[in-house]
This record gives sequence, structure tokens and C-alpha cells, in this order.
Amino acid sequence: MLDAEFFRRWMSAMAAAVDREADRLTELDSAIGDADHGSNLQRGFAAVAATLEKEPPGTPGAVLALAGRQLISTVGGASGPLYGTLLRRTGKALGDEGEVTPEQLAEALRAGVDAVAQLGGAKAGDKTMLDALIPAAGALAESLSFGAARAAADEGALATVPLQARKGRASYLGERSIGHQDPGATSSALLIGALADTAGTAGAADTGDAGEAGA
Repeated sequence: MLDAEFFRRWMSAMAAAVDREADRLTELDSAIGDADHGSNLQRGFAAVAATLEKEPPGTPGAVLALAGRQLISTVGGASGPLYGTLLRRTGKALGDEGEVTPEQLAEALRAGVDAVAQLGGAKAGDKTMLDALIPAAGALAESLSFGAARAAADEGALATVPLQARKGRASYLGERSIGHQDPGATSSALLIGALADTAGTAGAADTGDAGEAGA
């Protein structure tokens, strides 16, 4: 079972991952975006971690809802609303239960991903964060393995390199967007990777993951 502390540690792990990878995310964004993806997310998830430390919510859903609201209020551009929607909708789907199962998280994450798709009007193959999130959510639902979800997200992010962007700032570049990895898909893979790391730290027995939580 996954409790509120697990979800707080997930958000803290994401903040640390973004802090490590901020320069890389900005470099990717400089090729096809506004060159601010890394710094924006770094600021946003640092604020999330600080807020959760100061006022820790008592349920998994409340943790993600608060994280989402914080991102919307602190992250500029499209990233704030998109990541905020992902976490808030996932949190809403989890409801008010004090603990949730991996199955419930998988179902809630799919709802969050669907909300992102609706907000941005994007789909798989459009060279957006969805190219990492959709396969990750599918892998988690199918296998209940956080390691498999991370592998799917990483593969999805890498697969954006040959794609032409059809949504967002990068779409203005047309064919010039081909050959660059999408920064949003890359940061989304970091989010799923942070989830897998958190599950691995908790231990497979605690999370229900079949021995692959930290894979």
C-alpha cells in the first residue's frame, strides 16, 4: 500500500531529479523551445518540496493535489498548467483514502494523463510530454511494475527524436523540430523515474511491485 509519505517522497525525488537535470532540460528546450524548461521546473518542484515539507497533507490524493496547485502558481509557460493538471487530476482520482494500491495509482495516473491530453489537445506522436506519459501509464496498468513504467517512459522520450512536433512551441519550427528530443517528454520520464526510485526505496513488499520497483 502507498501512503501520503510515499507520495511526498515521490515529489521530493522529482525535485532532486529536476535539480540534477535542469541544465540538460534547458539545453533540449533551447533547440526547439524557449530555453526555460529546466529552470521553470526546477523552481516549481523546489516550491512543491518546500510546501509539502511545511504543510504535509495526510492522504496521497491531497499530496498530489497540493503539488499540482503549487506548480500552476509557480511555473511559467505551458509546463505549469500541464504538470499541474497531471498531478491534480491524478490526486482527484485517488480520492480521500489514506492509502492506495498500485492498481489505484495506475488507474489514477491514466486519468491524469487523459486530462493533460484534453488540456493540450495533443496525442501520442505529437512530440510532447504525452509520448512519455502514455506508454508509462500503460505499462504501469498492465504490469503494476514501476520499473516497467520507467523503462516505457524513457523509451517514449527517446522516440521523440525523429518526430516532427505538432503541438506547442516546437510545432512552429515544422521540420526543423526533427532530430531533437522533446524536453517535456524528457522531464515526464524523470517524473516516472522518480516514482520508480521511490518505490525501490520503499521496497517491493511495501508497494506491491513484483520485484522491479527499482529496476
